[in-house]
Formats: sequence, structure tokens, C-alpha cells
Amino acid sequence: MMRIFGFLLCLVTSLPAGAGIADISNADAVSGLRQALTDGSAAAVKMLGAENGYFANAKVKIPLPPSLQKIEGAMRMMGMKRQADELVLSMNRAAEAAAPEAKQLLVDAVKKMSVQDAKGILTGGDTAATEYFKRSTSAQLTQRFLPIVKKATDRVGLAQQYNNLAGQGAKLGLVKGEDASIETYVTRKALDGLYLMIAEQEKSFRQNPVGAASSIVKKVFGALR
Repeated sequence: MMRIFGFLLCLVTSLPAGAGIADISNADAVSGLRQALTDGSAAAVKMLGAENGYFANAKVKIPLPPSLQKIEGAMRMMGMKRQADELVLSMNRAAEAAAPEAKQLLVDAVKKMSVQDAKGILTGGDTAATEYFKRSTSAQLTQRFLPIVKKATDRVGLAQQYNNLAGQGAKLGLVKGEDASIETYVTRKALDGLYLMIAEQEKSFRQNPVGAASSIVKKVFGALR
């Protein structure tokens, strides 16, 4: 316990390396954190960017928008099961196609991380790093994902019908603005899934640093336990 307290105190007050801890310097702490975030985010992107990365993962699979879910049963009874299934598949395929776009932006966010950011992440909760990623990448990722998602969903007739109906519904206040088009809905859900997977990677590093690939990650996160 004293070892962990000394490590955190050194990090917060920027004392010389080794002051109050056995062998972990501030440089090691930041280096270990950056490596962990780079490894974790890369693993999440690789997982989601593969075929069925979203579609076959119940945690992140993108369902029909709420406004379509309400009439999904009726659609299937009216012989539109194939169209509904096609739309769900296309939404998830769109997310899988967009996921690789996140890799470079996440790496850039790690490189731009300040010492203050690092302190907050290391002393924060189980998903402090994920929250950092959300703050620093969500706006740019939305811009990157949208055109890819739109291109994929535009090929589905039911998606176009949804956009027409949802657009009118949004004007009347019947549909949430964030769900007014299929591409904005899928982009939002794709990012939710991405950050969820990054959070799982982060929790894994914190709970089991011995399982990390990098020795510096093991060293830093092992000291925090």
C-alpha cells in the first residue's frame, strides 16, 4: 500500500525518479500508460474492424433504430423480414468498415496526452483512459465515420425510407434528432461500441497487468495494484 501511495505521490508532485518508489520514474509511468493505451485501442479497433466485429458481438451489435423497432414486428409480418434483416446487417457492416479509421486518431490522442492527462488517467477510475479518448476523439471520429457509414447504408432501400420518415418525424418532435438519419444513428452506435471495447481493454490492463505484452505496461500497472 505504501509503495502505491508513494508512486502516486511522486506522479502528482513530479518528484525526481525513484523518490518514494522502488524503481519507477515519472518517465516510465507516462511511457507505460501510453503503451497501454496504444495497445488497448489497437486491439479494440482490430476486433471491431474485422468481419462480424460488430454483427456477431452481442455487446456492440447495432440494432434497428428505436423508431423502427416499434414497427419491426409489423414489418416482418408484412413480408419485410428480409429488408429488416438486410438493414441490420448493412448497419453493422458499415460500422465494421469505419472502425479502422479510428486507429490513427486514437494513436494521435495518445501522443498528445499531457502529463496532467496522464496523472488523471493513472489515478482515475477503471475507465479514466476511455473517457479521455471520448473527450479527445469523438468529434473527429464522427466526421471520419459518417461518410463511410452513409455510403454503406445508402445501398439499402429501407434505409432511405427510414431517412425520409425519420426526417419528418424529427421535425415534428416524434424522433430524436440524433436518430433522424440512419447514418447518424449508426455512427453514434459504432462509436459507443468502440469506446466500450476500449474500456474493456483498459479494465483488463488495470486488473491483470501481468497479462500485458509490454514489460513497461506490466511494471507501471503492476505498481498500481
